[in-house]
Amino acid sequence: MWNMIWPVLVVVGANTIYNISTKSTPTDINAFASLAVSYLIAAVSSVVLFFLTSDGKSLVTELAKTNWSTYALGIAIIGLEFGYICIYRAGWKISVASLVSNISLACVLLLVGLFVYKEVITLKQFIGMGICALGLMLIAK
Repeated sequence: MWNMIWPVLVVVGANTIYNISTKSTPTDINAFASLAVSYLIAAVSSVVLFFLTSDGKSLVTELAKTNWSTYALGIAIIGLEFGYICIYRAGWKISVASLVSNISLACVLLLVGLFVYKEVITLKQFIGMGICALGLMLIAK
């Protein structure tokens, strides 16, 4: 059971720090300059963590295993972080912006699961998506 819970705790903890940090990004800095520093720190940290967890594997060998998804993820992360910086600069409250974004994302991913990955979507999930849409309308009012 712990193998199912700890990754969720990491995501929730990191996402909490992520949203607080993003909302706290100075408004007078170019968003991409801020992201460049963030990515430099992320890159250095990732290389250090690779060597701490690699059991002697070669970084070059591991990098050769990448495919399109690695590059797409990098572009998606920039879009995600730039979007959040813009959301907060536009005046969204931290309690609402993340909620609206994540509910919207959950609904989109439900459809991606259905149409792209041919996952079986239950009636409960469709009803849940409808409730999420209703919740978004209530938040927007």
